[in-house]
Amino acid sequence: MSMSEKQVESLSAFRSFVGSETFRRQDYQEFKPKAKEMGVILPRFLIRNNFSEKLDRGEWKFPEINGTSSSPVVAEDTTVSLATHASAARTETAEMVTNVIEFPMNSESYVPAKVNGYVKFGHYADVKTIKKSGNFYPIFITGLSGNGKTMMIEQVHAELRKELFRVNITIETDEDDLIGHYALVDGRTVWQDGPVTMAMERGATLLLDEVDLASNKIMCLQPVLEGNPLLIKKEGRVVRPKAGFTVMATANTKGKGSEDGRFIGTNILNEAFLERFPITMEQEYPSISVEKKIVTKLMTNLGCLDEEYAGKLVDWADLIRKTFYDGGVDEIIATRRLVHIIHAFSIFKDRMKAIAMCVARFDDQTKETFMDLYSKLDDKVSIPSDETEEGEFSETTEEAEETNQPF
Repeated sequence: MSMSEKQVESLSAFRSFVGSETFRRQDYQEFKPKAKEMGVILPRFLIRNNFSEKLDRGEWKFPEINGTSSSPVVAEDTTVSLATHASAARTETAEMVTNVIEFPMNSESYVPAKVNGYVKFGHYADVKTIKKSGNFYPIFITGLSGNGKTMMIEQVHAELRKELFRVNITIETDEDDLIGHYALVDGRTVWQDGPVTMAMERGATLLLDEVDLASNKIMCLQPVLEGNPLLIKKEGRVVRPKAGFTVMATANTKGKGSEDGRFIGTNILNEAFLERFPITMEQEYPSISVEKKIVTKLMTNLGCLDEEYAGKLVDWADLIRKTFYDGGVDEIIATRRLVHIIHAFSIFKDRMKAIAMCVARFDDQTKETFMDLYSKLDDKVSIPSDETEEGEFSETTEEAEETNQPF
């Protein structure tokens, strides 16, 4: 099929404007006002009439003209400079726009990386089954912090080689952050798709992490949670979810706020929003046997395997959790905190020091209680007194003075 004279003229102007051998939907949107200014027709015929070869989702190759791929001559010299700006803008957009959730424009894959030694537990099998089904089936996963909710979702997608768009929700998150927005780039206004739009178009999973921190602005996702097409009003464009698209959300609460004030900043989510999630999964901390497997695998990976220490750490964490549930203490040792302790142990090679440094985030009374409890479970450690610590520091100081070495 040959092009008409007007189509060739439009192609020439559009190609020079883009300044490369390929073009994307965003380039077409940016070229619209310039086409009107130049008096050329819009190049929609490139896709509609199959003149252009599709390379990837949302990207096409410019067709050759008269058997060549040479750059066409454009009537206005200003188009050449505009093409240069357009090409540079695409590479600089992510750096120039601030206060938005950004994703690389040309990334080939959003499949999470596999974590070596990851141990499957909790609702892993259920999440995997839902994702493998290919159905649109939003799920809400709740549970105390540090018990592996987000990691579980990421590793399911890593195993299945499925794309995942993770968005960390805050009270400031709004429609522009999620759906998309116009941004001023190099003196021009360009549209940037948000993670929701990108996930829908790619048939990926949208992960709303810590969704209970959201304000009522999250209600803009109602049609998305129903599996319906999304109208982007600012663009006058309808985005239809591709097969495989679904939504998963994690939260420390069930969307009813934090009654005990433990999770400050969490909000009471709109009931209509929560009703869009067919099922809610409650994630618990792993059992003692599973958690010991997690800890020993991590120790092995870090080259500091100490099975006795691993067992005692897990028993210690389990005892603290039981006391927490009974109301005896106000803080808890999460699986994530045990991971922090193992990393510290791999560095300092000292059981008690690793614990002390990783529970220092708690108030003094809680810290002392936790350390004292562990010392009763492990007869190979003791809590150093202030006097001992000062003595050690004094000896180190004297040695430094004698050898003229700096601290």
